[in-house]
Amino acid sequence: MTSPLDTDIYKDPGVARFYDPSHGWDQKRADFDYCASLAEDAGSVLDLGCGTGELIAALAQDRRAAGVDGAAPMLEIARQRPGGDRVDWVHGDARTVRLDRTFDLIVLTGHAFQVFLTDADQAAALATIAAHLAPDGRFIFDSRDPTYPAPKEQTKDESHRVVEHPELGPTDRWCVSTYDTASQILTYTNTYRVQRTGETNTASDQIRYTPYAELAARIEAAGLTVDRWLGDWHGTPYQPAAKDIIPIGRLA
Repeated sequence: MTSPLDTDIYKDPGVARFYDPSHGWDQKRADFDYCASLAEDAGSVLDLGCGTGELIAALAQDRRAAGVDGAAPMLEIARQRPGGDRVDWVHGDARTVRLDRTFDLIVLTGHAFQVFLTDADQAAALATIAAHLAPDGRFIFDSRDPTYPAPKEQTKDESHRVVEHPELGPTDRWCVSTYDTASQILTYTNTYRVQRTGETNTASDQIRYTPYAELAARIEAAGLTVDRWLGDWHGTPYQPAAKDIIPIGRLA
């Protein structure tokens, strides 16, 4: 069984420091806003793939909060951000971590669920969600829909863009990816090249695209039930060929 802790590209500190500039956390994405609205009535929140912690640090302002991630360099960034002192940061594997407490809301955003490459990995991650949900708690996560009509493979020229790192300045960023239709696994390599110094950081990883029906069956088998299926973070109901598959649910 492949471990996300072994393959996670963000275990490399040189790559982890480019995560926030590349993913636009300084501009608050739609998933951030949607999860913040879900958390309004929650007294406690668990971010099961918290990354650099921007979301859970914001949600921790007036509630109990914990953030779990398998990449230690990402957690180090999380601890240093404003509000980081209000979060219980845990370096752990989302498939096996047990915190011995429950939460009113569990989130797993940024398509982090896709790092679980096997049926067993996904079942274990869903079991972790079930184990940490309060009786009236809710969960939400996102996974890209494999039927979405957009290319999954890309070249350096197709993906190249310049990101602004707050300390290193303009940085060339590109991603080269290939997709295996049989396994539904995408293999990708991210590269960052600092324009001022020429310093280059490269790392590779894999993610899995899981069809809606398989996700639904796996969620049910984990003792969870879905109240709403969304197709994007703007609240659009899910239908085939949506951009994302986003279940919002609770304990069955």
